[in-house]
Amino acid sequence: MIPLSLTEIAAVTGGRVETPSGVDPDLLVVDGPVVTDSREAGPGSLYVARVGEHADGHDFVGGAVALGAVAALTTRALEGVPCVVVADTQDAFAALARAVVDRLPDLGVVGITGSSGKTSTKDLLGAVLATAGPTVAPVGSYNSEVGVPLTVCRVEPDTRYLVVEMGARGIGHVAYLTRIAPPRVGVVLNVGTAHVGEFGSREAIATAKSELVQALPADGVAVLNADDDAVRAMAAVTRARVVLVGEAEDADVRAVDVVLDAGGRPTFTVVAPQGRRSVTLGLVGRHHVGNALAVLAAATELGLPFESVCTALESAKPASRWRMEVTERADGVTLVNDAYNANPDSMRAALSALERMGEGRRTWAVLGTMLELGDESDALHREVGAEVIAHGVDELVVVGEAARPLADGASSGAEEGPTHVRVVPDADAAEALLREELRRGDVVLFKSSRDAGLRLLGDRLAGPREEQA
Repeated sequence: MIPLSLTEIAAVTGGRVETPSGVDPDLLVVDGPVVTDSREAGPGSLYVARVGEHADGHDFVGGAVALGAVAALTTRALEGVPCVVVADTQDAFAALARAVVDRLPDLGVVGITGSSGKTSTKDLLGAVLATAGPTVAPVGSYNSEVGVPLTVCRVEPDTRYLVVEMGARGIGHVAYLTRIAPPRVGVVLNVGTAHVGEFGSREAIATAKSELVQALPADGVAVLNADDDAVRAMAAVTRARVVLVGEAEDADVRAVDVVLDAGGRPTFTVVAPQGRRSVTLGLVGRHHVGNALAVLAAATELGLPFESVCTALESAKPASRWRMEVTERADGVTLVNDAYNANPDSMRAALSALERMGEGRRTWAVLGTMLELGDESDALHREVGAEVIAHGVDELVVVGEAARPLADGASSGAEEGPTHVRVVPDADAAEALLREELRRGDVVLFKSSRDAGLRLLGDRLAGPREEQA
């Protein structure tokens, strides 16, 4: 973090400093990580004592100090511990993060949102920007009111680029995050049905995602997916310059001649104002073409040369776990663990990748429930089940009773293909089935929302990571 004294932190958060007798708050400087988990504290840390539904962070201040934290952000004074006492730790945390951004006026800030693909895209953009200068990007899926300030507070005086993933579970959430980290470049990937149960409709989701481009300055850039009508329409609500990306003929940054190799990795030709070039990605899935185009547009808008960005895209490797994570086992079985999260759009993308990777091989789709789909949940699960048939999957294993509509959808279209459909009660039962029936050459996809636990099943079947072939 940019070094700040407790006096400076109190000034930007509207708090007051409480220190043990004789301790000068001007000499207490936070220059280490800002953390909300006391176990992650270290020398120079500031510990943010958040109060949640199940735990009060104030109870863990002592542990943070023992690991080297110099102070805590709290709502009450604690004996013997330097504190910045504020009315609300979340509001203060957000204000602190904004102050960090404001101290670096030349920082290139990029915000990314969308119903799916945010994490993969921020990983890709982070890798590309890092080739040009010190870059901070979120760890995992840090895209919430807590994750964004945690990311921002990792910025140091020499940081040139900041990538911010912005998630939303309601109207106003993205707007709130843009006030913490005001972007100059905003990327909207897609508008799907993820969290439709919370928003109520796809139209409401589009409204929420559009908050990112509405927050852009007049000299900013909105990178919009030309292949998604709801995203394309956001050009009307931003004052920033618009760059369309996709496979549409009028896209400013366009992909043509897209092909996938036997491993599901795409090669395509980029057609952009800066030139034309073939690009081969090291990521699995056709959906990464759109992500790569968005990254190319954002990076070149920040001043990176077109050719350098293309080269960096080709060198990028998967960074976050459980997102199209491919393991080639020593016994010839290929596992594709994409079970960090799931919605109908990401399910379709994963099934498409499975179909390509499994050409000439036996394919398995081990699928669990998709959460937060509201009243449409059963219908959307049945639609995905029908997609399993359409993609010619040989074996469908549905995990958990809540996911049974996936099996119903597949069974209703069974006359269109030979898919063998089974429902098992839990991940343990799925593991037993797979250990019994997998054979050399099989390709297995694991896909579900995180709470279904299939990502951990995929890990168990892959074995220790250092032992993987």
